[in-house]
Amino acid sequence: MEEGARMSTEHEDNHGQTVAAWTAVIIMLVGSTVSAIAVVIASPLIFWVGMVICVLGGIAGLVLRSMGYGQKRTVSHVGGR
Repeated sequence: MEEGARMSTEHEDNHGQTVAAWTAVIIMLVGSTVSAIAVVIASPLIFWVGMVICVLGGIAGLVLRSMGYGQKRTVSHVGGR
C-alpha cells in the first residue's frame, strides 16, 4: 500500500454534537421562539428581531467552528466513501 493511500482507523461520527453546533442551534431556537411569539401578538418589529437573532446564531456557529469548536474535517480517500 502506498504511503499516501493509507486509510485512517479513526472514525469520528458525531453528527454535529459540537459546541459550535449546539450554540448555533440554541441561539436559533431562541430567535424562532421570539418570532413565533411576535406572530401571535402581531408585532412585525419583534418578528424581525427574532429573525436577526436566528442569523446571529448562524454567525456564532461559524465563528466557533473557525475557532476549532466544530467538527474536525477529515480527508476521504479517492472514491469518496
